[in-house]
Amino acid sequence: MAMELGSILHFLQDKTILVTGATGFLAKIFVEKILRVQPNVKKLYLLLRAKDTESATQRLHTEIIGKDLFRLLKEKMGARFDSFISEKLSMVSGDISKEDLNLKDSILGTEICNQTEVIVNLAATTNFDERYDVALGINTLGAKHVLSFAKKCVKLKVLVHVSTAYVCGEREGVIVEDPHHSGVSLNGVPGLNIDIEKKKVDEKFNELREEGATKHDIELAMKDLGSKRARMYGWPNTYVFTKAMGEMVVETAKGNLNVVIVRPTMITSTYKDPFPGWIEGLRTIDSIVVAYGKGKLKSFLVDLKAVFDVIPADMVVNEMIVAMVAHAKEPSPSDIIYHVGSSVINPVRYLNLRDYVLKYFTKKPLIDKKGKPIKVGKVTIFSDMASFLKYIYIRYQLPLKGLEVVNVVSCHYFEEKCVNFNRKIRTVMRLVEIYKPYLFFNALFDNTNSKKLLSMARQGGPEMELFYFDPRIIDWEDYFINVHFPGIVKYVFK
Repeated sequence: MAMELGSILHFLQDKTILVTGATGFLAKIFVEKILRVQPNVKKLYLLLRAKDTESATQRLHTEIIGKDLFRLLKEKMGARFDSFISEKLSMVSGDISKEDLNLKDSILGTEICNQTEVIVNLAATTNFDERYDVALGINTLGAKHVLSFAKKCVKLKVLVHVSTAYVCGEREGVIVEDPHHSGVSLNGVPGLNIDIEKKKVDEKFNELREEGATKHDIELAMKDLGSKRARMYGWPNTYVFTKAMGEMVVETAKGNLNVVIVRPTMITSTYKDPFPGWIEGLRTIDSIVVAYGKGKLKSFLVDLKAVFDVIPADMVVNEMIVAMVAHAKEPSPSDIIYHVGSSVINPVRYLNLRDYVLKYFTKKPLIDKKGKPIKVGKVTIFSDMASFLKYIYIRYQLPLKGLEVVNVVSCHYFEEKCVNFNRKIRTVMRLVEIYKPYLFFNALFDNTNSKKLLSMARQGGPEMELFYFDPRIIDWEDYFINVHFPGIVKYVFK
């Protein structure tokens, strides 16, 4: 990879970029960054699902530029902000789960095909437990439809497809940046065929319709189908399975299109840009952090020595931009994959996280409904499934059995209590099933390609200050305690 990067800002000038999944967390950070560092970008087409352009524009204001994230850009632009936004951002009502992104025959569709030089595919559903029809439509068929659309864009220089490092499934050791070695090559998975998966979904739908299933039943059946198919082929959940198939589609169908695949690990709040700690919604490990801060996490199942791979969102966006520029200038003959994570060069472990949350919430406790600070303490850790199940049995299932006996004797006086208790146990077990693969994850993500990209970018001199993505600069304790946790408290607890 002896590539010349040249000036990133110069490359972005006068460029037209299509961004899918525009209301997503990373997409917003990407859009904000480009507009702030290169206001002379020509246009950003933002594709999102909406009834029409009008409602798409409304979503732009409420879900994108209305966010605190755009504070700096607003200050910088002052009175010119609104006119700047309407000149640079063009909202496109489309749907990547449909052929031609639902833009067929529209004037706007033709305009986008003729103008777009870079496509960044960020549309995804990241819910581990998503309905199979939804996840397949967005994460797998979406990748296929974006690719077909990209082939029609006459000026296209590069397509950046954002995947996830966890497409590797449940593996151990070092995962390399290569589709053939990380379980994401179609020819590496015997019998997996995307058309058959689509057919399975359709068959299941028709079957449910004939049975007159309720909306709720359909939802549960679709979730179950996803988990079943994922496990059958060796993936722990519907999300990573459909993302893996999305990569397979890109790999097998890209032809001579110039494609870069970016695989971030677990994404956390911004490290410093546009300001530290911006986050939206609870992401992966954050639901654990929140449950702990609220005093609801008394015990937990995890391998404390395991490395959990996290990376701040602004670093992911910076690496996407640098990779996009590098490969637009020099198309790569083979698939190029970038792992964007920290596990190899600056690892942080679950035992560190345990110390950080204790330290933070002891010093800055959350306040309960009565205005009292919530006390947090040490959490009972179970390092294997057997001891955890034993605990659940003694702590919950035995008392439930007792309660059920009393309930029968007392003419079902405790019926509601039994139902609630049962529901709680089921919820806990479902969460454990979903997260277990990541709490005992023993793989590290090799980032050789990212390191090469980094050393190439460093030759760009002062611009690297703008597009930093080296995880070695992160002091984890400082980041979690002074940036990430306060960010969660500020933006998620409102």
